Amino acid sequence: MKITKTKFITSYADPTTYSKSDYKNEFCFCGRSNVGKSTLINTLTNQKIAKTSQTPGRTRLINIFDCNDGEFTLVDLPGYGYAKASKTQNEGFKALAEGYFKASIEKNALKKVFVLCDIRVKSPLDLQMLGYLYHFQLPFCILATKCDKIAKSQLHRHIIELAAHLNVGRDNIIAVSDKSMGKDKVFQVISEAIGHE
Repeated sequence: MKITKTKFITSYADPTTYSKSDYKNEFCFCGRSNVGKSTLINTLTNQKIAKTSQTPGRTRLINIFDCNDGEFTLVDLPGYGYAKASKTQNEGFKALAEGYFKASIEKNALKKVFVLCDIRVKSPLDLQMLGYLYHFQLPFCILATKCDKIAKSQLHRHIIELAAHLNVGRDNIIAVSDKSMGKDKVFQVISEAIGHE
């Protein structure tokens, strides 16, 4: 599988408005602010379709991207845990993401949640996110980002440490980077989730 065509559809500031949509085969990307969600979407689509920034907290909306003329949909969620955001702003981001999850459950549109975790950071916020996904029985896959920031000889050790922190198996984590590391494995997850051989 590969993405041959991508287009930005729209952004939602309110999950209630999103709940009225009828997108198919949704794959959402969630994680802490500046973990690399938008960058990964650009890597997967081979184009700068998602806005990126060195400043955490750039994504403040639910951003929707159509792939292969309706074959599946990528959803870029606001990052959580942005330290410089006010408490009210962080609560707003959280409410937006939770509203998306609840609406997608009702619509039965969400095929997989990609949880992005910085391979160098062991954050309790990532554990909270996994707890939320377990509670709602949402299927997820963990993507370890920023893998190009560490030595290749240290990658295996960092993956094992992240798996232990998140209480998941080593094989539940895909190492990715903006240099296309792990891209084929992510496409394999997408392909299997929508029933492709």
